[in-house]
Amino acid sequence: MSEKALLRKDNIVVYDERIEMALKAIEENLKTNYNFSKRAIALLLLQGDEEITRHVKNREKTYDKIEEIIAKTKNLYKDPLQYVITLKRQEKANEIVRDVSMNTSGEKNFSFSDLLDKITMQPLTGVPILILILYFGLYKFVGQFGAGTLVDFIEGNIFETYINPLINNLVATYVPVKSIQELLAFDYGIITLGIRYAVAIILPIVGTFFFVFSIIEDTGYLPRLAMLIDRVFKSIGLSGRAVIPMTLGFGCDTMATLVSRTLETKRERVIATLLLALAIPCSAQLGVILSLLSQKPLGLIIWMGFVSLIFLIVGYLSAQVLPGEKPHFYMELPPLRMPKLSNIIEKTVSRMQWYFLEIVPLFVLASVLIWFGKITGLFDSLIKLLSPVMNLLGLPPQTAEAFLFGFFRRDYGAAGLYDLQKSGILNGPQLVVASVTLTLFVPCIAQFSIMIKERGFKTAMAIVGFIIPFAFLSGFTLNLIFRLLGVNF
Repeated sequence: MSEKALLRKDNIVVYDERIEMALKAIEENLKTNYNFSKRAIALLLLQGDEEITRHVKNREKTYDKIEEIIAKTKNLYKDPLQYVITLKRQEKANEIVRDVSMNTSGEKNFSFSDLLDKITMQPLTGVPILILILYFGLYKFVGQFGAGTLVDFIEGNIFETYINPLINNLVATYVPVKSIQELLAFDYGIITLGIRYAVAIILPIVGTFFFVFSIIEDTGYLPRLAMLIDRVFKSIGLSGRAVIPMTLGFGCDTMATLVSRTLETKRERVIATLLLALAIPCSAQLGVILSLLSQKPLGLIIWMGFVSLIFLIVGYLSAQVLPGEKPHFYMELPPLRMPKLSNIIEKTVSRMQWYFLEIVPLFVLASVLIWFGKITGLFDSLIKLLSPVMNLLGLPPQTAEAFLFGFFRRDYGAAGLYDLQKSGILNGPQLVVASVTLTLFVPCIAQFSIMIKERGFKTAMAIVGFIIPFAFLSGFTLNLIFRLLGVNF
Protein backbone atom coordinates (compact mmCIF):
# COMPACT_ATOMS: atom_id res chain seq x y z
CA MET A 1 0.00 0.00 0.00
CA SER A 2 1.37 3.43 -0.92
CA GLU A 3 2.06 6.19 1.61
CA LYS A 4 -0.75 8.18 0.07
CA ALA A 5 -3.14 5.31 0.55
CA LEU A 6 -2.06 4.94 4.17
CA LEU A 7 -2.94 8.57 4.81
CA ARG A 8 -6.31 8.41 3.18
CA LYS A 9 -9.30 9.60 5.16
CA ASP A 10 -10.79 6.16 5.84
CA ASN A 11 -7.67 5.23 7.83
CA ILE A 12 -8.66 7.72 10.54
CA VAL A 13 -9.88 5.84 13.60
CA VAL A 14 -13.65 6.13 13.85
CA TYR A 15 -15.06 5.32 17.28
CA ASP A 16 -18.59 4.21 18.12
CA GLU A 17 -21.46 6.65 17.90
CA ARG A 18 -21.45 7.61 21.61
CA ILE A 19 -17.77 8.58 21.62
CA GLU A 20 -18.05 10.36 18.26
CA MET A 21 -20.97 12.43 19.58
CA ALA A 22 -18.98 13.30 22.70
CA LEU A 23 -15.97 14.31 20.61
CA LYS A 24 -18.10 16.59 18.45
CA ALA A 25 -19.73 18.20 21.50
CA ILE A 26 -16.36 18.80 23.19
CA GLU A 27 -14.88 20.25 20.00
CA GLU A 28 -17.73 22.77 19.81
CA ASN A 29 -16.81 24.00 23.30
CA LEU A 30 -13.08 24.39 22.54
CA LYS A 31 -12.78 28.06 21.58
CA THR A 32 -9.05 28.74 21.92
CA ASN A 33 -6.14 27.60 19.75
CA TYR A 34 -4.02 24.69 21.10
CA ASN A 35 -1.77 24.12 18.04
CA PHE A 36 -3.33 20.65 17.79
CA SER A 37 -6.53 19.49 16.17
CA LYS A 38 -9.58 19.93 18.37
CA ARG A 39 -10.34 16.23 17.88
CA ALA A 40 -6.95 15.28 19.39
CA ILE A 41 -7.58 17.58 22.37
CA ALA A 42 -11.07 16.15 22.83
CA LEU A 43 -9.72 12.57 22.75
CA LEU A 44 -7.11 13.39 25.39
CA LEU A 45 -9.81 14.95 27.57
CA LEU A 46 -11.96 11.84 27.30
CA GLN A 47 -8.95 9.71 28.29
CA GLY A 48 -8.35 11.85 31.37
CA ASP A 49 -4.96 13.27 30.39
CA GLU A 50 -4.03 15.37 33.44
CA GLU A 51 -1.90 17.96 31.65
CA ILE A 52 -4.39 18.66 28.86
CA THR A 53 -7.25 18.76 31.36
CA ARG A 54 -5.36 21.37 33.37
CA HIS A 55 -4.66 23.49 30.27
CA VAL A 56 -8.24 23.35 29.00
CA LYS A 57 -9.64 24.09 32.45
CA ASN A 58 -7.52 27.26 32.64
CA ARG A 59 -8.36 28.47 29.12
CA GLU A 60 -11.99 27.59 28.41
CA LYS A 61 -14.89 29.47 29.97
CA THR A 62 -17.18 26.59 29.05
CA TYR A 63 -15.06 23.95 30.81
CA ASP A 64 -18.01 23.03 33.06
CA LYS A 65 -19.93 21.89 29.96
CA ILE A 66 -16.93 19.90 28.74
CA GLU A 67 -16.61 18.24 32.14
CA GLU A 68 -20.28 17.36 32.05
CA ILE A 69 -19.94 15.76 28.59
CA ILE A 70 -16.95 13.68 29.77
CA ALA A 71 -18.80 12.50 32.89
CA LYS A 72 -21.90 11.49 30.91
CA THR A 73 -19.81 9.61 28.36
CA LYS A 74 -17.91 7.75 31.09
CA ASN A 75 -21.20 6.55 32.56
CA LEU A 76 -22.13 4.92 29.26
CA TYR A 77 -19.27 2.38 29.48
CA LYS A 78 -18.38 -0.45 31.84
CA ASP A 79 -14.64 0.00 31.16
CA PRO A 80 -12.62 3.24 31.45
CA LEU A 81 -12.72 5.41 28.31
CA GLN A 82 -8.95 5.17 27.86
CA TYR A 83 -9.23 1.39 27.61
CA VAL A 84 -12.15 1.58 25.14
CA ILE A 85 -10.33 4.10 22.94
CA THR A 86 -7.06 2.11 23.03
CA LEU A 87 -8.83 -1.10 21.99
CA LYS A 88 -10.39 0.65 19.01
CA ARG A 89 -7.02 2.04 17.97
CA GLN A 90 -5.44 -1.41 18.25
CA GLU A 91 -8.24 -2.84 16.11
CA LYS A 92 -7.56 -0.21 13.44
CA ALA A 93 -3.79 -0.83 13.59
CA ASN A 94 -4.35 -4.57 13.08
CA GLU A 95 -6.61 -3.80 10.13
CA ILE A 96 -3.91 -1.65 8.49
CA VAL A 97 -1.25 -4.33 9.12
CA ARG A 98 -3.47 -6.94 7.45
CA ASP A 99 -3.89 -4.63 4.44
CA VAL A 100 -0.16 -4.02 3.92
CA SER A 101 1.36 -7.45 4.80
CA MET A 102 1.17 -10.89 3.18
CA ASN A 103 2.05 -14.43 4.31
CA THR A 104 3.86 -15.77 1.22
CA SER A 105 4.41 -19.26 2.65
CA GLY A 106 0.72 -19.86 2.98
CA GLU A 107 1.33 -21.48 6.39
CA LYS A 108 0.37 -20.21 9.79
CA ASN A 109 3.39 -18.56 11.44
CA PHE A 110 3.89 -19.87 14.97
CA SER A 111 7.47 -19.42 16.12
CA PHE A 112 9.29 -20.64 19.22
CA SER A 113 8.99 -17.10 20.55
CA ASP A 114 5.19 -17.31 20.19
CA LEU A 115 5.27 -20.55 22.16
CA LEU A 116 7.29 -18.91 24.96
CA ASP A 117 4.85 -15.99 24.99
CA LYS A 118 1.97 -18.39 25.43
CA ILE A 119 3.44 -20.56 28.19
CA THR A 120 4.74 -17.61 30.24
CA MET A 121 1.38 -15.80 30.24
CA GLN A 122 -1.08 -18.68 30.76
CA PRO A 123 -1.65 -19.46 34.47
CA LEU A 124 -1.33 -23.24 34.04
CA THR A 125 2.24 -22.97 32.76
CA GLY A 126 3.13 -19.39 33.71
CA VAL A 127 2.81 -19.90 37.50
CA PRO A 128 5.20 -22.93 37.61
CA ILE A 129 7.69 -20.95 35.48
CA LEU A 130 7.42 -18.02 37.92
CA ILE A 131 7.98 -20.37 40.89
CA LEU A 132 11.08 -21.82 39.20
CA ILE A 133 12.46 -18.32 38.59
CA LEU A 134 11.82 -17.33 42.22
CA TYR A 135 13.33 -20.57 43.54
CA PHE A 136 16.53 -20.55 41.51
CA GLY A 137 16.88 -16.77 41.09
CA LEU A 138 15.94 -15.52 44.57
CA TYR A 139 16.15 -18.43 46.96
CA LYS A 140 19.17 -20.33 45.61
CA PHE A 141 21.23 -17.52 44.08
CA VAL A 142 20.40 -14.48 46.24
CA GLY A 143 19.38 -16.22 49.48
CA GLN A 144 21.84 -19.12 49.66
CA PHE A 145 24.75 -17.95 47.52
CA GLY A 146 24.63 -14.15 48.03
CA ALA A 147 23.34 -13.94 51.60
CA GLY A 148 24.96 -17.22 52.66
CA THR A 149 28.22 -18.07 50.93
CA LEU A 150 29.35 -14.55 50.01
CA VAL A 151 28.27 -12.91 53.27
CA ASP A 152 29.88 -15.67 55.37
CA PHE A 153 33.12 -15.30 53.46
CA ILE A 154 33.33 -11.48 53.50
CA GLU A 155 32.09 -11.05 57.06
CA GLY A 156 33.65 -14.10 58.69
CA ASN A 157 36.95 -14.42 56.80
CA ILE A 158 37.68 -10.77 56.14
CA PHE A 159 35.94 -8.44 58.61
CA GLU A 160 35.81 -10.58 61.76
CA THR A 161 39.23 -12.16 61.18
CA TYR A 162 41.24 -9.20 59.94
CA ILE A 163 39.54 -5.80 59.62
CA ASN A 164 37.58 -5.47 62.87
CA PRO A 165 40.42 -6.72 65.17
CA LEU A 166 42.86 -4.44 63.33
CA ILE A 167 40.57 -1.39 63.66
CA ASN A 168 39.86 -2.15 67.32
CA ASN A 169 43.60 -2.41 68.09
CA LEU A 170 44.50 0.75 66.16
CA VAL A 171 41.73 2.78 67.78
CA ALA A 172 42.54 1.47 71.27
CA THR A 173 46.21 2.31 70.74
CA TYR A 174 46.03 5.72 69.09
CA VAL A 175 42.71 7.23 70.25
CA PRO A 176 42.86 8.14 73.94
CA VAL A 177 39.23 9.17 74.51
CA LYS A 178 37.00 6.18 75.18
CA SER A 179 33.82 7.73 73.74
CA ILE A 180 35.64 8.48 70.46
CA GLN A 181 36.99 4.92 70.45
CA GLU A 182 33.41 3.63 70.66
CA LEU A 183 32.33 5.98 67.88
CA LEU A 184 34.89 4.45 65.49
CA ALA A 185 35.23 0.83 66.61
CA PHE A 186 34.03 -1.96 68.90
CA ASP A 187 30.36 -3.02 69.12
CA TYR A 188 28.64 0.02 67.57
CA GLY A 189 31.50 1.81 65.76
CA ILE A 190 31.17 3.47 62.38
CA ILE A 191 33.71 1.07 60.82
CA THR A 192 33.09 -2.10 62.78
CA LEU A 193 29.29 -1.89 62.61
CA GLY A 194 28.14 0.62 59.96
CA ILE A 195 30.74 -0.15 57.29
CA ARG A 196 30.66 -3.88 58.12
CA TYR A 197 26.89 -4.00 57.62
CA ALA A 198 27.14 -2.06 54.34
CA VAL A 199 30.08 -3.96 52.80
CA ALA A 200 29.98 -7.43 54.33
CA ILE A 201 26.24 -8.06 54.64
CA ILE A 202 24.26 -5.74 52.36
CA LEU A 203 26.51 -5.32 49.31
CA PRO A 204 26.82 -9.06 48.38
CA ILE A 205 23.07 -9.47 48.71
CA VAL A 206 22.03 -6.48 46.60
CA GLY A 207 24.76 -7.36 44.07
CA THR A 208 23.41 -10.87 43.50
CA PHE A 209 19.82 -9.59 43.45
CA PHE A 210 20.52 -6.88 40.88
CA PHE A 211 22.38 -9.45 38.75
CA VAL A 212 19.33 -11.76 38.66
CA PHE A 213 16.94 -8.84 38.14
CA SER A 214 19.01 -7.54 35.21
CA ILE A 215 18.84 -10.97 33.52
CA ILE A 216 15.06 -11.14 33.95
CA GLU A 217 14.67 -7.55 32.75
CA ASP A 218 16.88 -8.06 29.69
CA THR A 219 14.94 -11.12 28.50
CA GLY A 220 11.66 -9.17 28.26
CA TYR A 221 9.98 -11.46 30.82
CA LEU A 222 8.58 -8.68 33.04
CA PRO A 223 5.78 -7.56 30.64
CA ARG A 224 4.67 -11.21 30.38
CA LEU A 225 4.67 -11.46 34.17
CA ALA A 226 2.47 -8.34 34.17
CA MET A 227 -0.02 -10.07 31.87
CA LEU A 228 0.09 -13.23 34.01
CA ILE A 229 -0.79 -11.55 37.31
CA ASP A 230 -3.10 -8.83 35.98
CA ARG A 231 -6.24 -10.61 37.23
CA VAL A 232 -4.85 -11.06 40.77
CA PHE A 233 -3.65 -7.47 40.89
CA LYS A 234 -7.07 -6.18 39.81
CA SER A 235 -8.55 -7.71 42.98
CA ILE A 236 -6.24 -5.50 45.06
CA GLY A 237 -6.98 -2.33 43.12
CA LEU A 238 -3.97 -2.52 40.81
CA SER A 239 -3.38 -3.63 37.23
CA GLY A 240 -0.66 -5.82 35.73
CA ARG A 241 1.29 -2.63 35.00
CA ALA A 242 2.04 -2.44 38.75
CA VAL A 243 4.27 -5.49 38.45
CA ILE A 244 7.11 -3.16 37.41
CA PRO A 245 7.24 -1.07 40.63
CA MET A 246 6.39 -4.13 42.74
CA THR A 247 9.25 -6.15 41.25
CA LEU A 248 11.59 -3.17 41.53
CA GLY A 249 10.58 -2.99 45.20
CA PHE A 250 12.37 -6.28 45.79
CA GLY A 251 15.49 -4.38 44.74
CA CYS A 252 14.87 -1.04 46.44
CA ASP A 253 11.53 0.24 47.72
CA THR A 254 12.67 3.85 47.39
CA MET A 255 13.27 3.46 43.67
CA ALA A 256 10.02 1.48 43.29
CA THR A 257 7.98 4.21 45.04
CA LEU A 258 9.41 6.69 42.56
CA VAL A 259 8.45 4.41 39.63
CA SER A 260 4.88 4.03 40.94
CA ARG A 261 4.17 7.45 39.37
CA THR A 262 3.84 5.57 36.03
CA LEU A 263 0.58 4.00 37.23
CA GLU A 264 -2.52 5.41 35.62
CA THR A 265 -4.64 6.63 38.53
CA LYS A 266 -4.04 8.29 41.89
CA ARG A 267 -5.85 5.40 43.57
CA GLU A 268 -3.42 2.88 42.08
CA ARG A 269 -0.43 5.01 43.07
CA VAL A 270 -1.58 5.26 46.70
CA ILE A 271 -2.29 1.50 46.96
CA ALA A 272 1.07 0.66 45.37
CA THR A 273 2.90 3.02 47.76
CA LEU A 274 1.16 1.47 50.77
CA LEU A 275 1.93 -2.11 49.70
CA LEU A 276 5.55 -1.26 48.89
CA ALA A 277 6.02 0.31 52.31
CA LEU A 278 4.25 -2.53 54.09
CA ALA A 279 4.86 -5.91 52.52
CA ILE A 280 7.61 -5.72 49.90
CA PRO A 281 11.04 -6.32 51.45
CA CYS A 282 13.99 -4.68 49.70
CA SER A 283 16.76 -6.88 48.25
CA ALA A 284 19.03 -6.61 51.28
CA GLN A 285 16.24 -7.31 53.72
CA LEU A 286 14.94 -10.14 51.56
CA GLY A 287 18.39 -11.69 51.18
CA VAL A 288 19.10 -11.57 54.92
CA ILE A 289 15.72 -13.11 55.76
CA LEU A 290 16.15 -15.83 53.11
CA SER A 291 19.55 -16.57 54.57
CA LEU A 292 18.24 -16.64 58.16
CA LEU A 293 15.34 -18.93 57.32
CA SER A 294 17.01 -21.11 54.67
CA GLN A 295 17.99 -23.59 57.40
CA LYS A 296 14.38 -23.72 58.56
CA PRO A 297 12.27 -24.42 55.43
CA LEU A 298 9.00 -24.50 57.38
CA GLY A 299 9.79 -21.08 58.82
CA LEU A 300 10.57 -19.74 55.37
CA ILE A 301 7.26 -21.07 53.99
CA ILE A 302 5.33 -19.54 56.93
CA TRP A 303 7.09 -16.18 56.48
CA MET A 304 6.35 -16.12 52.72
CA GLY A 305 2.74 -17.24 53.18
CA PHE A 306 2.00 -14.79 56.01
CA VAL A 307 3.53 -11.76 54.28
CA SER A 308 1.80 -12.67 50.98
CA LEU A 309 -1.52 -12.99 52.83
CA ILE A 310 -1.02 -9.56 54.42
CA PHE A 311 -0.18 -8.13 50.98
CA LEU A 312 -3.41 -9.49 49.47
CA ILE A 313 -5.70 -8.65 52.42
CA VAL A 314 -4.45 -5.07 52.84
CA GLY A 315 -4.50 -4.57 49.06
CA TYR A 316 -8.08 -5.90 48.80
CA LEU A 317 -9.34 -3.78 51.71
CA SER A 318 -7.57 -0.69 50.34
CA ALA A 319 -9.27 -1.24 46.98
CA GLN A 320 -12.66 -1.38 48.75
CA VAL A 321 -12.06 1.72 50.87
CA LEU A 322 -10.21 4.10 48.56
CA PRO A 323 -12.39 5.98 46.07
CA GLY A 324 -11.39 6.40 42.44
CA GLU A 325 -11.38 4.81 39.03
CA LYS A 326 -10.84 1.04 38.79
CA PRO A 327 -7.61 -0.05 37.07
CA HIS A 328 -7.43 -1.17 33.48
CA PHE A 329 -4.51 -2.65 31.66
CA TYR A 330 -3.27 -2.69 28.12
CA MET A 331 0.37 -3.34 27.24
CA GLU A 332 2.45 -3.85 24.09
CA LEU A 333 4.67 -6.92 24.48
CA PRO A 334 8.30 -6.50 23.44
CA PRO A 335 9.92 -9.61 21.90
CA LEU A 336 11.59 -12.17 24.15
CA ARG A 337 15.35 -12.31 23.62
CA MET A 338 18.55 -13.80 24.94
CA PRO A 339 20.01 -11.47 27.59
CA LYS A 340 23.28 -9.73 26.72
CA LEU A 341 26.09 -10.12 29.24
CA SER A 342 27.29 -6.55 28.63
CA ASN A 343 23.80 -5.18 29.40
CA ILE A 344 23.53 -7.29 32.54
CA ILE A 345 26.92 -6.23 33.88
CA GLU A 346 26.32 -2.57 33.07
CA LYS A 347 22.90 -2.51 34.78
CA THR A 348 24.12 -4.49 37.80
CA VAL A 349 27.19 -2.31 38.36
CA SER A 350 25.32 0.98 37.95
CA ARG A 351 22.56 -0.13 40.36
CA MET A 352 25.06 -1.39 42.92
CA GLN A 353 26.96 1.88 42.68
CA TRP A 354 23.78 3.91 43.14
CA TYR A 355 22.63 1.74 46.04
CA PHE A 356 26.00 1.69 47.78
CA LEU A 357 26.43 5.46 47.54
CA GLU A 358 22.96 5.87 49.06
CA ILE A 359 23.30 3.46 51.97
CA VAL A 360 26.85 4.14 53.20
CA PRO A 361 26.14 7.70 54.45
CA LEU A 362 22.91 6.48 56.07
CA PHE A 363 24.64 3.53 57.73
CA VAL A 364 27.36 5.86 59.04
CA LEU A 365 24.67 8.26 60.30
CA ALA A 366 22.84 5.37 61.96
CA SER A 367 26.06 4.30 63.71
CA VAL A 368 26.63 7.86 64.94
CA LEU A 369 23.07 8.11 66.27
CA ILE A 370 23.36 4.74 67.97
CA TRP A 371 26.70 5.80 69.49
CA PHE A 372 25.09 9.03 70.69
CA GLY A 373 22.20 7.04 72.10
CA LYS A 374 24.59 4.69 73.90
CA ILE A 375 26.72 7.37 75.56
CA THR A 376 23.65 9.37 76.64
CA GLY A 377 21.72 6.30 77.77
CA LEU A 378 18.89 7.08 75.32
CA PHE A 379 19.46 3.90 73.30
CA ASP A 380 19.23 1.67 76.39
CA SER A 381 16.12 3.56 77.54
CA LEU A 382 14.44 2.95 74.17
CA ILE A 383 15.32 -0.74 74.36
CA LYS A 384 13.74 -0.90 77.83
CA LEU A 385 10.70 0.95 76.48
CA LEU A 386 10.32 -1.61 73.71
CA SER A 387 10.87 -4.60 75.99
CA PRO A 388 7.15 -5.04 76.85
CA VAL A 389 6.35 -4.95 73.10
CA MET A 390 9.03 -7.59 72.47
CA ASN A 391 7.50 -9.64 75.28
CA LEU A 392 4.08 -9.48 73.58
CA LEU A 393 5.72 -10.72 70.40
CA GLY A 394 7.37 -13.57 72.32
CA LEU A 395 10.84 -12.19 71.55
CA PRO A 396 13.84 -11.64 73.87
CA PRO A 397 14.50 -7.98 74.87
CA GLN A 398 17.69 -7.88 72.77
CA THR A 399 15.53 -8.02 69.61
CA ALA A 400 14.51 -4.43 70.28
CA GLU A 401 17.94 -3.45 68.94
CA ALA A 402 17.07 -4.78 65.48
CA PHE A 403 13.81 -2.79 65.46
CA LEU A 404 15.61 0.38 66.52
CA PHE A 405 18.09 -0.24 63.70
CA GLY A 406 15.10 -0.70 61.38
CA PHE A 407 13.99 2.87 62.08
CA PHE A 408 17.04 4.03 60.12
CA ARG A 409 16.84 1.51 57.31
CA ARG A 410 14.99 -1.76 56.84
CA ASP A 411 18.16 -3.51 55.69
CA TYR A 412 20.07 -2.13 58.70
CA GLY A 413 17.45 -3.72 60.94
CA ALA A 414 17.66 -7.00 59.02
CA ALA A 415 21.45 -6.98 59.41
CA GLY A 416 20.93 -6.49 63.16
CA LEU A 417 18.64 -9.52 63.16
CA TYR A 418 21.39 -11.44 61.37
CA ASP A 419 23.76 -10.71 64.27
CA LEU A 420 21.16 -11.81 66.83
CA GLN A 421 20.55 -15.07 64.98
CA LYS A 422 24.28 -15.78 64.93
CA SER A 423 24.38 -15.43 68.71
CA GLY A 424 21.74 -18.19 68.95
CA ILE A 425 19.19 -16.38 71.13
CA LEU A 426 16.25 -16.91 68.73
CA ASN A 427 14.49 -20.23 68.14
CA GLY A 428 12.59 -21.02 64.91
CA PRO A 429 9.17 -19.47 65.73
CA GLN A 430 10.81 -16.39 67.25
CA LEU A 431 12.91 -15.95 64.13
CA VAL A 432 9.79 -16.10 61.94
CA VAL A 433 7.86 -13.65 64.17
CA ALA A 434 10.80 -11.21 64.18
CA SER A 435 11.25 -11.55 60.38
CA VAL A 436 7.53 -10.98 59.69
CA THR A 437 7.30 -7.96 62.01
CA LEU A 438 10.51 -6.45 60.65
CA THR A 439 9.33 -7.00 57.05
CA LEU A 440 6.07 -5.16 57.75
CA PHE A 441 7.81 -2.51 59.84
CA VAL A 442 8.25 1.18 58.92
CA PRO A 443 9.74 2.17 55.54
CA CYS A 444 13.33 3.39 55.65
CA ILE A 445 14.18 7.10 55.81
CA ALA A 446 14.89 7.36 52.07
CA GLN A 447 11.63 5.64 51.12
CA PHE A 448 9.66 7.80 53.55
CA SER A 449 11.09 10.98 52.03
CA ILE A 450 10.11 9.80 48.52
CA MET A 451 6.63 8.91 49.80
CA ILE A 452 6.22 12.51 51.00
CA LYS A 453 7.51 13.84 47.67
CA GLU A 454 5.31 11.62 45.51
CA ARG A 455 2.11 11.19 47.55
CA GLY A 456 2.18 14.23 49.83
CA PHE A 457 2.85 14.65 53.57
CA LYS A 458 -0.64 13.67 54.78
CA THR A 459 -0.81 10.47 52.74
CA ALA A 460 2.74 9.45 53.73
CA MET A 461 2.01 10.06 57.42
CA ALA A 462 -1.29 8.17 57.17
CA ILE A 463 0.52 5.17 55.63
CA VAL A 464 3.24 5.15 58.32
CA GLY A 465 0.62 5.68 61.04
CA PHE A 466 -1.16 2.56 59.81
CA ILE A 467 1.95 0.43 59.25
CA ILE A 468 3.65 0.70 62.68
CA PRO A 469 0.80 -0.64 64.86
CA PHE A 470 -0.27 -3.06 62.11
CA ALA A 471 3.23 -4.60 61.93
CA PHE A 472 3.33 -5.25 65.68
CA LEU A 473 -0.29 -6.50 65.68
CA SER A 474 0.59 -8.96 62.90
CA GLY A 475 3.66 -10.19 64.80
CA PHE A 476 1.58 -10.57 67.98
CA THR A 477 -1.09 -12.53 66.08
CA LEU A 478 1.46 -14.86 64.52
CA ASN A 479 3.13 -15.47 67.89
CA LEU A 480 -0.28 -16.22 69.42
CA ILE A 481 -1.03 -18.74 66.65
CA PHE A 482 2.33 -20.44 67.23
CA ARG A 483 1.67 -20.71 70.95
CA LEU A 484 -1.90 -21.97 70.59
CA LEU A 485 -0.84 -24.62 68.07
CA GLY A 486 2.33 -25.50 70.00
CA VAL A 487 4.49 -24.86 66.92
CA ASN A 488 8.21 -25.36 67.44
CA PHE A 489 10.99 -25.97 64.94
